[in-house]
Formats: sequence, structure tokens, C-alpha cells
Amino acid sequence: MSGAVGTAVATAQPSAVRTAARQEDSAVLAALATSEAGLTDAEASARLVRYGPNAVRGHRARPWRVLGRQLRSPILILLFATAIISAFVGQATEAVIIGVILVVSVGLGFVNEFRAEQAADALHDRLRHTVVVVRGGVRRSVDVTELVPGDLVVLSVGTVVPADLRLVEVTGLECDESIVTGEARAASKSLAPVAEGAGVGDLGSCALMGTVVHAGGGSGVVVATGGETEFGRIAVGLGAQEPQTEFQRGLGQFSTFLLFVALILTTLIFVAALLLGRPLIESLLFSLAIAVGITPQLLPAVVSTSLAAGSRALARRRVLVKRMVCIEDLGDLDLLVTDKTGTLTTGRIVFDRPVPLDGVDADEVLLLGLLATDADPAAPQTVGLNALDAALWQSDAAATAPVSAYHRLDAVPFDHERRMAGALVAATGSAPIVVVKGAPESVLPLCTEADASARSVLTGLYEAGSRVIAIATRPADELTALTPADETGLTLRGYLAFVDGVKPDARASLQRLADLGIEVKIATGDGAVVAERVCRELGMTTSGTLTGDRIDALDDAALAEAARAATIFARVSPEQKARIILALRRKGRAVGFLGDGVNDALALHRADIGISVDSAVDVAKDAADVLLLDKDLDVLADGVTEGRRIFANTIKYVLMGTSSNFGNMFSASIASVILPFLPMLPGQILLNNLLYDSSQLAIPTDNVDAGQLKSPSHWDIGAIRRFMLLFGPISSLFDFATFGLMLFAFNAAPAEFRSGWFIESIATQTLIVFAIRTRKVPFLRSRASLPLTVSVLAVVAIGVWLPYSPVSGLLGFTPLPVLFFLALVALVLLYLVLVEIAKVWYYARLAAPTAPAVRSRAYPHRVARRAARFTARSPRVE
Repeated sequence: MSGAVGTAVATAQPSAVRTAARQEDSAVLAALATSEAGLTDAEASARLVRYGPNAVRGHRARPWRVLGRQLRSPILILLFATAIISAFVGQATEAVIIGVILVVSVGLGFVNEFRAEQAADALHDRLRHTVVVVRGGVRRSVDVTELVPGDLVVLSVGTVVPADLRLVEVTGLECDESIVTGEARAASKSLAPVAEGAGVGDLGSCALMGTVVHAGGGSGVVVATGGETEFGRIAVGLGAQEPQTEFQRGLGQFSTFLLFVALILTTLIFVAALLLGRPLIESLLFSLAIAVGITPQLLPAVVSTSLAAGSRALARRRVLVKRMVCIEDLGDLDLLVTDKTGTLTTGRIVFDRPVPLDGVDADEVLLLGLLATDADPAAPQTVGLNALDAALWQSDAAATAPVSAYHRLDAVPFDHERRMAGALVAATGSAPIVVVKGAPESVLPLCTEADASARSVLTGLYEAGSRVIAIATRPADELTALTPADETGLTLRGYLAFVDGVKPDARASLQRLADLGIEVKIATGDGAVVAERVCRELGMTTSGTLTGDRIDALDDAALAEAARAATIFARVSPEQKARIILALRRKGRAVGFLGDGVNDALALHRADIGISVDSAVDVAKDAADVLLLDKDLDVLADGVTEGRRIFANTIKYVLMGTSSNFGNMFSASIASVILPFLPMLPGQILLNNLLYDSSQLAIPTDNVDAGQLKSPSHWDIGAIRRFMLLFGPISSLFDFATFGLMLFAFNAAPAEFRSGWFIESIATQTLIVFAIRTRKVPFLRSRASLPLTVSVLAVVAIGVWLPYSPVSGLLGFTPLPVLFFLALVALVLLYLVLVEIAKVWYYARLAAPTAPAVRSRAYPHRVARRAARFTARSPRVE
């Protein structure tokens, strides 16, 4: 991967960020006519007009592009051309009929697919990514696409860097730049200018668009946006089209298979017709109609319509997907790793009380905790703070704490690796002190004294289900600046207790996920005791706990085995969470991660599908692929169910289309060789195909049996081929019976023969929908949706009516005797019974699924996924 990245970067022209990296930060600010107070709103608006949106791609439903996809079939184009030629050689009526049918067919597919793309546009515009900037000296959240050169951006752990930045402030800042440089190790950042000629991986004074803040924090001024950034050049170079998902690749393999079958049939029929001395144009039209007839022309429209309908259904259930294909990924989910805060617990973290140790006042413990938050006590702002710091400042006790009596000399921001933060503060006229606040397991080892009573108090808080922060201090007369190395020799002063209760409906939600075949694991920054207590309250059966220290001691192979066996991952850092996700994915699992905190962002980026909640912090919502608007895991189960329902309905269309189309075209092929006339005219074949496909457009609305939703489904071309080769010949068997009926019982002329077979073909291949759509007994144990039922019966009615319609002569049909319809009813009933018998045999012996291939996410997929957040809003007018 790094080689591919290196090539993309090496070919890029010198960029603004490389120039800025060599300059002092003050010089860059001056050159961009900005300051550490940021731009004014008016200036930012003016620059947005001048530079355009901070986007690497646009999103627009383009009708011509959709129409092009409809016309992309070489066979379809050849049929159009042949119809035009036939018009000039005396077959004008047939050519016009073929042309009209093809136009209607293409138009039907176009309308449905274009409407689906418009739904995707609306979905895209509803879900936006934001970033914290400083404008006019005030922090605020703005859409990432509205960033302009000169904006001052605030960075924190888990943030996706929204543009190329020249850093102006850093505190332990490290960035994962693998998306740009290919290097797996996080890069440390500083304010020092780099040397002339430094490569893109050596721009230590800059943060690059698309990279992720791994540790620390800071701020930087935007020097380049959109396609002018290093990441933007890579994204544009790889193309605007998203790489295919497993679902889309399965569709592609299926289409290739059908094309192979169509080419064989078409060639054999055409050669046979020529050997029988039939006219060239007539033979070509017939053989091409056979090729079109075997191809499910509306498959892209059915898939697109299914996804669009699925996104709307999910929105009604309070689930928003950022990309349509996320619905497919949801359906594929079989393992969920979740942080408990906000998902299994209420997510409303509330400061409970300070817990002082002997000789310490409770108010003093609270005051020390406030002084050590990431907010400056002189001007505290809760925007961008982690949930615990925000809860502390929002408590009633914070309003009366004398924080104004202290001023901050220096600080070490909270670091998820160290799991603590430090501050160097001093009261007016007093010597400085170091205040450290963090996870007790991290703070206590730094204290000179932490007796048994202090540990007993801590154990009691954990057992009560509290989230606990330890507070420790030491005098620091000699210090003017603070580093992590100064956080030693501390005295433990007490604890801060927070509460976050278990959600009352979480138990039922977890059971529903289990019923869907989804294994659930918990990854949390809290201690093992707290996590295990939550699991007990939820009734979860656990199979072991891995702590962060243990995870660090394991190599990747060992972690993959240990992670598969464990249920709880406790006291894990953001990087450890992300490493766990990668380890589980190496086992071929389709892994989702559900989290809502700053420390969940890295894992959300690494998962096959990242899931967050609407109340989550911005960086978690920004990293997620799916947002749950209600804090209820039932909506996640709804999303998984919807994804599997879409896949199941798409497979229905594939199975029905291939089996019936193959059977009809096989029958036509045999009959065209045996009979002295064409068994069906090319236009009639295309009309048959159009009517059948039209009835199938209602498949996205169909009900799906509960048994099909209990586990993920995967493409199995072998199973589809076996289905086609079993049910296709059954269809042909009744076609041949119809041929015999028309020839020997009714002594049918060509027009009568074609009319009879057309009606029988429409009746059997559409009514069979009710049998093939379910593994159960249709009508009695499984019922189709009302729209599908109506569309199928309507198409049968149209097929029966056409020989009696005013256009029957134009289409080459003629009325049939009543006895034919009596025989037809008997044939259809016998056909449905035989299909039911074959269906039982097929699912008992032939439908055993093959194991899905190990999922992989190549570099282009990672770029496309990251680039999706830098997409301009779709224009309202074409």
C-alpha cells in the first residue's frame, strides 16, 4: 500500500502545505491575513466564494450518467442498431415495436434508478461532517466543506484533519498519516519548520487532510483545501467512483455469468437459423432478443430502488446511513464491538460527588479536578471537551468553586494512552502546584502513598457502578512548564465519582441482536470490575476479559485468537480499541463498532462499519457510517434487519429472473430449430421480458421470512447457477407441453401458437414469484406484500388481455379459444405443485452455501471512505 501512496504523492506538484511547512507559523498566519483569533464570519464567507467548498468530490444525481448506465449493454445497443437496419429492409413494423419496447424498458430502469440517486442526494445533504474552528475569537462547529484558507482549526483525539494545516499550537500531538503516507506508525508533530525538500511523510509542522489525530491536541491554520491538499490529490487521482462493496462485486460476477450464458445461446440460435435458411435480419433480431430476454435488465434499478427504499425505512426508524452501501454492510454484520457509554448505559454522564481521603476537604477535591480539566479555568468552554470534563464543569458545584483564584501556568492535555491529564497552576501569591487527574490505575502508581484504605474506597466506588477519576497533587516551586516526566511523587487527594446507569431496554436490545446472529463484545476505557458489573446487569454471558496491559503484551496473531475468545476489553486506549477491531477483522468477521466518545473515534474509522448515536461527541459522529438518532439499540437491530431484507429481496429477483428467463429462452431456442416458424417474434420476446421485469419492481417492498434474517447472507454464484439449471428446465417442460397443446390439440397457426405461448409464459414466470420468494408454503405460511401481489396479478391480466386488445394484430397476436384457458389453468396449477416439490429438494440438497471469502478493504476503499466526508452539497438545480 505504501508504494501506491508514494507513487501518487511523488507525481503531485509542489503543494501549499509543503511551502508552509518550511515557514514559521507566524509568517504563515501573516501571509494568509489571519491570526490566532481566526477569521471573521464576513471574511470566511468571502473566501468561501473565492476558493470554493473544501471538497474533493461533488454529489449530484446526473440523469445523463444514469441513462448511460442503462444503455451500457453491448447487446442492447446492437439490438437497437439491428432494429434500425431491419426498418430499412422492409420490416418497419417489427422494428418500431422493438424500438418502443426497448425505449420503455430503458426508461423504466432510468426513472427508478434516477429516483434512487436523488434519494441518495437528499440523504447525503442531511448528514454533514463538522469541525471545531475559531472565528472571531470564539470556538464553533462548522461544516467541513465550509473551511477556507486562513481558518483556525482546533484538533483533538479522534478528529479527522479537515484540510492541510500549518500547526500553530501543539500539545503532544500525533497523527495517523497512513491514509496519505502509508506509514503505520503515528507521526509526532511540532511547530518547528522542516527542511527544504522534506517529503510528505516528514512534514512535522503540518497536519494533513484525511489523517486522524492519534494523541494530544493542538490547532492549525488552513493552508489548502479540497483538491489542492495532499489527500485531495490522491482521492481525485483514484477517481470519484467508490470502490465496489462485496455486494456490488457479487452483482458483477453474476452479470458476467449471465453474459456468458447469453452469448452461448445467441450464437447457437443465430448459427442454427442461418443453417435452416432463414433471413439474416430476422435471425439476428431473434437471437439478440433471446440474449436480452435472458438478462434481468432491471437488476440495477431493483438494487438501487431497494437501497433507496431501505434508507427511507431506516430514517423512519430513526437510523441515518451516510452512504447507501452502508445498508448492505449493516446486513452483513455478524460481530459488534461496542463501548458501553451511551449505548449500553444511558450516556448521560453526571457528576455525582467528590470523595475526599483522610484530611482533605471535599470542595478542595472538586476544585483540583476543575483545575486539571482540558478547559482553561480562566475562561472555561465545554465545546470539544470530553464527557467527564464537560459533566464536571456543568455540575452545580462547579459554579461556586473558586477557580478564578488560580491561574494556569502550563498543562498536559488528557491523553488516552496515559489516561490522565496534568496542569501546573498557582493561586495568587502562592507557589505553583502540579495537579494530575485521570484513571485511578494510571494515577495511583505515581503517588508516594496510596494505602489500603484509599484502594478500599476505590473498590467500593467501582462495585457501586461509579466511573471514577483520581486526583493527586504535589508542590512544584521549581517548575515553570509541565511535562509528563514531572507527574511523579504525587499525593493522592481523593476521587471524583460520576454516574451513568444501565439503559433499561438494553437487555432486550442485546437479545434481539443475538437473535440476528450478531455476537456482541464490549471495549471500554473503564476498569474490568465496572464493565463486568454492567454485563451482569444486562444478563450477558461473558467468556473472559482482556485488559489493555495484556493486549500490549500480545502480538497481532496472538491478539486475534485472544480477542475472538474474550467478551470484555477493559482499560483499553483508543489505539488498543482500533487494534482489537483489526484483529477481529483478520478472522474474516464483518465487524461493526459502536461508540460515542472521543476515545472511540479511531476504532470507528477502522471498523467495517462504524456506528454512533446522535448524542455522541462530534468526532465520534464524524467517524461513524451510521447514526442512531434514538439512544436505543433496537434501531441498530432494525438497521441490520433492513440490510438483510434488501439482500434477500435482491436475491429473489435474481433467482426468479434467471430461472424463468433461462427456461423461456431455452424453450425458444429449441423451438426455433424444430418449428418451421419462429416460436415468438423478437418484439414479443422483448415485450414478455418488459412485462415480467415491470412486475418485479415491487420486489423491494416484499416481506421476508424471519428465518432469512437470522444470519448474514452472501453471494453464491454456484447456488444461483444450480437454481437456474434446476428450475429453468422445469419451466421449459411446461413450455413444451404448451407447444404440444397448441400444435396437436388446437392445430394452431403461427399467430395462435405465439399468442398461446406468450400467455402461458407470462402466467408461469410471474406467478412462480409466489413460490420462489419463500422457502415456506406460499400463501399459507408466507405471504407476499400487497404491492408485489397486485403487480404480479396485473401483469398476468395484461398478458391475457393483449391477444384481445386493439393492438393485438400489430403485436402479432390473435384471440384464443376458451378451452385453451381451461388447459392453461391446469398447466399452471401442475407447474406450481412441481416447483414446490423441486424447491424442497433444492433447499435440502443443492443450496448449501459456500463459506464467504475473507473480507478485505484495499487502499482505494479506505481513501474513498475517508473522502466521503469532503463532499460538496448537491445543487438543487441541474
